[in-house]
Amino acid sequence: MNTWRLLTTPPSSGAWNMAVDESILEHIYRGEALPTLRLYTWDPPCLSLGHAQSFADVDMERVKAHSWEVVRRLTGGRAILHTDELTYSVTGSAEESILAGGVLESYNRLAQALMFAMRELGLPVEIKEAVGHVSDVTAQNQSSHAGSVTYVNPVCFEVPSTYEITVIEKKLIGSAQARKKEGVLQHGSLPLTGDLTRICDALIFKDEASRKNAAERLLARATTVESILGVETSWEKAAQAFVQGFEAQLGIHFQRGELSRSESERAEELVKEKYANPTWTERS
Repeated sequence: MNTWRLLTTPPSSGAWNMAVDESILEHIYRGEALPTLRLYTWDPPCLSLGHAQSFADVDMERVKAHSWEVVRRLTGGRAILHTDELTYSVTGSAEESILAGGVLESYNRLAQALMFAMRELGLPVEIKEAVGHVSDVTAQNQSSHAGSVTYVNPVCFEVPSTYEITVIEKKLIGSAQARKKEGVLQHGSLPLTGDLTRICDALIFKDEASRKNAAERLLARATTVESILGVETSWEKAAQAFVQGFEAQLGIHFQRGELSRSESERAEELVKEKYANPTWTERS
């Protein structure tokens, strides 16, 4: 059995959440932590940008009016509004058997566990088959959307990427992976409930007709757990399904743990130095 650490952390700010994931990655690299599955949520709601996404996509006036936050992820891809969801992060060495072999292989292995978890919740999910690329991957600090990029639509959940989880041909779980010298970090979001189109109120569009069209496309191409099942699924129930999926599909034995003092202290440093710092978040 492959032993991993399982972390469930309280609802936290975007800067803290991203700093914790990077801190864990650093500690794994130094041999001071086990490979980790972390399950968490966000308070207050937060717009996260992909590693290479332009901050010019963000409508800060609207974001502030909603009392939302903005953070930039270490992983690639496009914008996600984190609210009413379960977020997972997988962190480990690139030599770890589940994460070894490159982006597509590891992405596919993890997708199998996610699909198992969703079926535990009663969702008739499928895996989006390979389409020639994984759009939400950052490898060695280089995004597949390298450089300064303005997307035709900056919303992550509109388009499924290779090996992402869909239900009734709509995107359900969006994931993004970074492969760095310290190891591998993969983020993903499972929307449990709520209005997915809220993200369109956080982003710049050329006019209100474009904003409305983006919202309509999003509803046509993405969904939530509640929309499919017709009933609300609790965060705790979804988290348990994730654990079952990783255990059953990947042969992982979880040790429930806490952040070490060193991990927490490093996360605080990363909040100040990076994730709450405009020089990181507000790059164009």
